[in-house]
This record gives sequence, structure tokens and C-alpha cells, in this order.
Amino acid sequence: MTLHVERLRDDACLIVHGPDQPGIVSAVSALITRNRGNIVSLDQYTDDPQGGGFFQRVVFHRADLSAAIPDLEADLAATLGPLGLSWRLTDRSVPKRMAVLASTSDHCLLELLWRHRRGELPVTIPMVISNHTNVAEDVRSFGIPFFHVPSQGPDKSEAEARILELVKGNVDFLVLARYMQIISEEFLDEVDVPVINIHHSFLPAFIGAAPYRKAKERGVKLIGATSHYVTKVLDEGPIIEQDVARVDHSMSAAGLQARGAYVERAVLSRAVQWHAEDRVIRNGNQTVVFTDRP
Repeated sequence: MTLHVERLRDDACLIVHGPDQPGIVSAVSALITRNRGNIVSLDQYTDDPQGGGFFQRVVFHRADLSAAIPDLEADLAATLGPLGLSWRLTDRSVPKRMAVLASTSDHCLLELLWRHRRGELPVTIPMVISNHTNVAEDVRSFGIPFFHVPSQGPDKSEAEARILELVKGNVDFLVLARYMQIISEEFLDEVDVPVINIHHSFLPAFIGAAPYRKAKERGVKLIGATSHYVTKVLDEGPIIEQDVARVDHSMSAAGLQARGAYVERAVLSRAVQWHAEDRVIRNGNQTVVFTDRP
């Protein structure tokens, strides 16, 4: 993580979105130039050039960035505000704080912890919270605090209150790494940070228990995974990333599940990385994702 942060020192990421209109790119570029910044990369998208939405991600280098941020923010407000544009400026050397919630399945959790240790995820992980204890020793072996918060029965209010005590003000986003509990609307309102989820892509065809057994019985040829932001409508939040893998008649239900776990790990890791790198812009129930892949 130290090498990653050093590489990003004095680099800023600017996210701009709002109503499309002529001159936005020029205005943003001129703003960065007059504040002595040098553009490193620029991505933009317009969903309709005649009255549609505009989305932009700009990475730029500015010496002594931390000292310059107040002036940059004042200039952004004065320049982009009158155009009706929203913006967000972040210092890329400051990693986002990510808490992970897990249950008994460990494949997504361990993938995130491993990638974080390798410096592949620009985050810090102040804690892992689980409603079971089977992953406790694995988590602690990465040097990350583990908290057990039981959650049993239909009333989850006590468990959610305890989780809120742990994360409120201490994290920038949450990841549900196969956390097999439904998050309440009240929790989402209180936590007030983005929450990212992962699930297999059988929903809603094979909802409920034993989805891979049901998939085997139906003879599916594709399995996949979806990572999305959590909203008050269950499993219908804006999608960040998806992927699929081919399967065939020779694979057992256990084989399907193993292949599915592989896809889930990859999809969730990409979604977390893109969110942490400010590559995702929410647009209603959709997302614009500026990835660095072809």
C-alpha cells in the first residue's frame, strides 16, 4: 500500500456530472490549467448530446496538492455551479476506508483481504464484521480487526445498531462480501455511505436456498455474478460490474458453485477497486463506469 500511495501523491481525481452543454470540457481543462495542474487522464461520456447527461472523470497532477485543494474547490464551485454541474474532488493518495461484512462463506472476503495486502486495492480496512466466527482467525492473520455481531431471528435492529456503532464516522463505504442478511432501510439511512453487494446472477430465477442445485436441475449453461450498490429495493440497486462463466452438463452442483465463487470473487474485487478509484458515477438506477480495461 505504501508504494501505491507514493505513486499517487499530488494526484487529484475530479468527477463532474450534470446536464450536458457546450463548453464543459473547455471549462474544466482551463480551470485545472489556471490552478497549475497537469491532466494525466480524462474520460467523459454524454448519454444524449441534445439535453442529456454529462459525465467526466479527470485525473490531474498538481504539486503540493493538499495545500491547493481549498483554492481548487472554491474555483470549482464558482465555475461549475452556475452550469448546474455537480462535482467531487479527491486526493488520490488518501485511500478510502472500507469495512467488510461477511457471513460463513469466505471466498469474497479473503479475495479482498489478499488483494488489499498486495496493494491492489487503494483502501484501508479498519474492520471486518461478521454474524459468525468461522472467519475470525483468517481475518486476524491479515492484521485486521474482527468483530462478531450475531444476527438471528427476524428482528435485526439490535445487530444493525451495533454495526452502526462500529462503522459510523469510521468508514467511507461498506462491502457485503456474501453477508447473508437483508439490510434494512433504516440502516441505509443511518449509515449514510455507499454499500456494495455481490450475488450470483441466478436472481430472480433461482431465488432462495441451494441456487446451484436448482441451476443444475435446470441444466443451465451460464452462471455469473453481479455487484451493485445497495438500495432500499432488494437486489435492484445500480449495477457496477457483472461477469459470466460457461458451464455444461458434466459439472456437478458443487462444481457449479465453485465456478460461481470464482466469478463472484473477480466481480466484487473489480467493483470495489473501481469504486475506490472514483471510476463509478451513479446515474439514477444506472452507473457510468470509467474502467481502465479495453
